[in-house]
Amino acid sequence: MIDPPVPTPRPERARLIDIAREVGVTKSVVSRVLNDDPTLTVRPETRRRIWAVAQRLGYRAHAGARALAGAETRALALLIPDLGNPVYSRIIRGAYRRAREHGYVVLLAEDTTDDAADEAFPELVEAGRVDGLLIASARPDHQLLASPRLSRVPHVFVNREVPGSGRNVGMDLPAASATAVRHLHALGHRRIGLVSGPEELQPARARAAGFVAAMRELGLDPGGIARGSFDERGGAGAAQELLRGVPDLTALYTSTLGQAVGTLHAVRSLGLRIPDDVSVVAYDDLPLADHLDPPLTTIGMPLLELGAAAVDAVLRQLGGEPPADVVVPTRPVVVERRSTARPAGRQEVAGGEPGPPRSAATGRSRARPRPPR
Repeated sequence: MIDPPVPTPRPERARLIDIAREVGVTKSVVSRVLNDDPTLTVRPETRRRIWAVAQRLGYRAHAGARALAGAETRALALLIPDLGNPVYSRIIRGAYRRAREHGYVVLLAEDTTDDAADEAFPELVEAGRVDGLLIASARPDHQLLASPRLSRVPHVFVNREVPGSGRNVGMDLPAASATAVRHLHALGHRRIGLVSGPEELQPARARAAGFVAAMRELGLDPGGIARGSFDERGGAGAAQELLRGVPDLTALYTSTLGQAVGTLHAVRSLGLRIPDDVSVVAYDDLPLADHLDPPLTTIGMPLLELGAAAVDAVLRQLGGEPPADVVVPTRPVVVERRSTARPAGRQEVAGGEPGPPRSAATGRSRARPRPPR
């Protein structure tokens, strides 16, 4: 019986990073040299070494990469801050559906603070592998913004704003905050706090500005603002800060659904009840809000429309139109659930200020439990 031949192991495909390591340059430089990028400034000796190493290693561009290197790739790239944030799943879906309608695909990248990962998205730009960019990263120092080729690639900033760029595609964030404040005011709340995001992030500043303007318009004190990261931990910390520092506060508006989840935990950890002692409203309406305890009142935003509008804006640039700022016209709406209610037993006094809570049974003043300090 003849033994079957032993299969010869297939050699691993040489990669750009293999060439880069041997030559001592970045993967981006290797890619641009092998794609004959005329904008790249590199020494002739380095260029010769890259080609020599690529030939010796038998480097062959991946078929997909070759397709992407054509004059028109029919691909758009979307950079988002966090793949774990469910808000961006809606924006992605809106962008994907609109791109597919026009025969494009959407490549997805997550923003990180890791240097190696940070290079991936700029490389798509510098190697000419995408037709347009949708940038939803909120990091003001992202290296993509300094890429010399960015200005020559159709691109927009999604759900964030780069002042003066003329390429911002967003929603009316101040109007969302005003909608939340007016909803709480209509229920009888007068001491309302804002669980805001980091000061350096433009969406957090926009929501805070809308909150302050709406509070002042209603003759209320807008000073109850605490900041934290946009996740559950940040929401819990900021909510605790407000509830400890403003003992007569009766309502909180949070900048994200993640912060709202942390806020619900913080309220309960201080021995308070929702909505009896504190009403809670969250920016962004997602299916999760219906399944919290209690179900969470939210501000519904046009996230699907935002993703579609971003693709439309990039495609208009590809069609030769100049870039322009776009605000999705759909207005924010209150999606009312059980986390908001009138302050328990509150009665209005002269000047529109709320009086002390009163027991429904006796009509006597009932002080709200003071959180421990």
